[in-house]
Amino acid sequence: MSKLEKLPDNPYNHLCWLIGDPKIDEGCWIGAFTVIDGSGGLSIGKGCNISSGAQIVTHSSARRTVTERAYPHVDRAPVVIGDYVFVGTNAVVLMGSQIGDHSIIAAGAVVSEHSVFPPYSLIAGVPAKRKGDVRWRKSDEIQSEES
Repeated sequence: MSKLEKLPDNPYNHLCWLIGDPKIDEGCWIGAFTVIDGSGGLSIGKGCNISSGAQIVTHSSARRTVTERAYPHVDRAPVVIGDYVFVGTNAVVLMGSQIGDHSIIAAGAVVSEHSVFPPYSLIAGVPAKRKGDVRWRKSDEIQSEES
């Protein structure tokens, strides 16, 4: 069996492992030690930040494993991440998930298979749930001490 000497080159981060052919729009930043699995279909919108250690997974071999390969397939389902989404450190997004534009996935969150979240969602927890809305409001401005 051959061993991987180094991660395959990619235009985002030399310490990121890109699998398959994910569609990643302009202006995205991907941190070190991430796994970006496009083998089941993956679309990441423009302006997204994928923090270090995050994993976006579009396949699962769980069913094949627990059936002692009686089920011979690796399951795959596409993941869609909208525009301007922030994925926190060590967050996991599992196959079939859809994340709406301008959402935040908190550090350590695990987005379950086939989860769907609307735009502007604050997504956190294990399993991940919608915890709130991240729309900016004028009242959210930080007031200077001179005010």
